[in-house]
Amino acid sequence: MATENTTTTLEVVGGVDTHKDTNTAAVIDTAGRTLGVAQFPTTPAGYASLLTWLRSFGTVTLVGIEGTGAYGAGLALHLHLAGVAMVEIDRPERKTRRWQGKSDPIDAEAAARAALTGRRTGTPKLHNGQVEALRVLRVARRGAVNNRADAQRQIKTLIVTAPDSLRSQLRRLSNRRLIEVCATRRPDRVAAADPAVATVIALRSLARRHQQLTDEINELDSLIAPLVEVINPRLYALLGVGPDVAGQLLVTAGQNPERLRSEAAFAMLCGAAPLPASSGRTHRHRLNRGGDRQANAALYRIVLSRLRWDPRTQAYTERRTTEGMSKKEIIRCLKRYIAEIYTALTSTKDPELAA
Repeated sequence: MATENTTTTLEVVGGVDTHKDTNTAAVIDTAGRTLGVAQFPTTPAGYASLLTWLRSFGTVTLVGIEGTGAYGAGLALHLHLAGVAMVEIDRPERKTRRWQGKSDPIDAEAAARAALTGRRTGTPKLHNGQVEALRVLRVARRGAVNNRADAQRQIKTLIVTAPDSLRSQLRRLSNRRLIEVCATRRPDRVAAADPAVATVIALRSLARRHQQLTDEINELDSLIAPLVEVINPRLYALLGVGPDVAGQLLVTAGQNPERLRSEAAFAMLCGAAPLPASSGRTHRHRLNRGGDRQANAALYRIVLSRLRWDPRTQAYTERRTTEGMSKKEIIRCLKRYIAEIYTALTSTKDPELAA
């Protein structure tokens, strides 16, 4: 450990490899020399001990953390409240891992060096405030929506293999009517060994599950919609932006949307920025399949809405079509243009709303 005189002047950088139960921390000086490695539990006391340990080597100028949105969320919040500068570290490249090996101390040192050099780093999202509340509500809603869709698919599958008499009654019903009919069936439970009766019992169980999940989704929607409007009324008022789309974009930007440096950075985060794929005399771009795919899907839904209702978007589509572009290509261009909602996401004021 450094002497008392050196400790007061030495600037150090920390790196943390996060896991479910432990955080492995490494500390280096500004010359890249490793000063120490230690492991701490993922508890409030462990976070405090980790920060105290880092500061025992000198002035902590920066901490690089891998996984601030998962196992490192608690530590990142603790460091933020303590006023410690930090960055999100991407997972090391496969080539580097093959050359260096893989262990918690190695990953912690790699995180510290990445923070020192500023390579493959970004400002982490803050997991507190209203946006974090919105995120956890949306997690529950998305799970309910997926499970409801699974229940409906299972109902349709059972009808395909059901006895002819039952299949003929149910196959032509609309989805809503099908759920109502199946949920109100009263089969003889004593005769459950009969395939026809067992099918009715299964259909009733799935239909009631579908109804319960619908009630759950509606309850969550009643909480999410007003919360989205309170967080960012300007975004909520944009054309084609409803509670679900606005909620996803707010969660993607995080509680601290100022971490997004520009509209181009936001487009890249959403996977809406085409990637250059030029070589020699060939100049072209290819589809970006990276980024936050849920945010990309949100932009897609905005495009579909504006294609139907916005005259400007319709005029743009007609012009691009006459130039020979396909509908898919036009939608990709529109998703990049719609990334202009970055202004609404990062604005702290409430100027005149515009569609």
